[in-house]
Amino acid sequence: MRVAIKRVYEPAADDDGRRILVDRLWPRGLTKEKAAVDLWLKEVAPSDELRKWFGHDPKKWGEFQRRYRAELDSNEEAVQTLKQAIGKGPATLVYGAHDEQHNQAVALRDWLTASKR
Repeated sequence: MRVAIKRVYEPAADDDGRRILVDRLWPRGLTKEKAAVDLWLKEVAPSDELRKWFGHDPKKWGEFQRRYRAELDSNEEAVQTLKQAIGKGPATLVYGAHDEQHNQAVALRDWLTASKR
């Protein structure tokens, strides 16, 4: 399973495969056409509470990942939908955050590949 990550604001590329938006909120200022999203899985995104607590603060990254993994572990239906979507070939998890190293797409990809989920 090949799962890439990319900011949704970057232009879509042929090798992106299926583009899956993993944000709870639609990215600001972006039309559906420009986003080129094939699937929006807001249910797999961090909860509003966790998202607001984290605030993309790199100092909270470790704890964010722990809490987000716990949410994913208890969200079987959304995770199953994601697995089915990425199981159909190359996929790219797209996100809106500015920080390319500390965001839910990075945490989600790492969680998916950690134990070949």
